[in-house]
Amino acid sequence: QLQLVESGGGLVESGGSLRLSCAASGVTFDYYAIGWFRQAPGREREGVSCVSVSGGSTNYADSVKGRFTISRDNAKRTVYLQMYSLKPEDTGVYYCASARPGTQCRNGEVWGQGTLVTVSS
Repeated sequence: QLQLVESGGGLVESGGSLRLSCAASGVTFDYYAIGWFRQAPGREREGVSCVSVSGGSTNYADSVKGRFTISRDNAKRTVYLQMYSLKPEDTGVYYCASARPGTQCRNGEVWGQGTLVTVSS
């Protein structure tokens, strides 16, 4: 059974940076695409970014393009989300989730518990 654990959230000032990590354990990690999602208070969860099985293909929500970078290290069984130029509207709980290859992470299957990112203005 695949398990995912996020870390790296915290409080940061507007314009600051954070790097989130999603560490996997259990069954074969490098079979799955991995996505980052977030949920702001009072809002629905939204997709942020997705990385393919090999790490060679990525995609991003328009709201984070040019500011966030997703990457994965299959040897370390970890996916990262580097976030730059953070804005207050980036505040929320960030989740990573596994997804079937080739789906652009439209539907997460196994979810982590989330890590809170708070961006102060």
